[in-house]
Amino acid sequence: MQAYLRRLLGTDRISVIPARRAGMSVEVAAGEEVIGTLHRDAEDGEVSYAVHLTILEEDLPPAAHSAPAPSATKPRSSR
Repeated sequence: MQAYLRRLLGTDRISVIPARRAGMSVEVAAGEEVIGTLHRDAEDGEVSYAVHLTILEEDLPPAAHSAPAPSATKPRSSR
């Protein structure tokens, strides 16, 4: 998983940290900072993995003035 995540995200700073004890979460780190958890699901003979990233609002840069939300209506086609 670590090699896959590094290739997918384009950085060697990603590390998968094994659980310290059985039943604990496997952690995903960027450098020294834990950024989320990795979960394995084996169901109906298929195995999948889910990465849950946690981003604290306090870690984000100040928000710039955001553009208005796109309209929910469909654009008219030009004929």
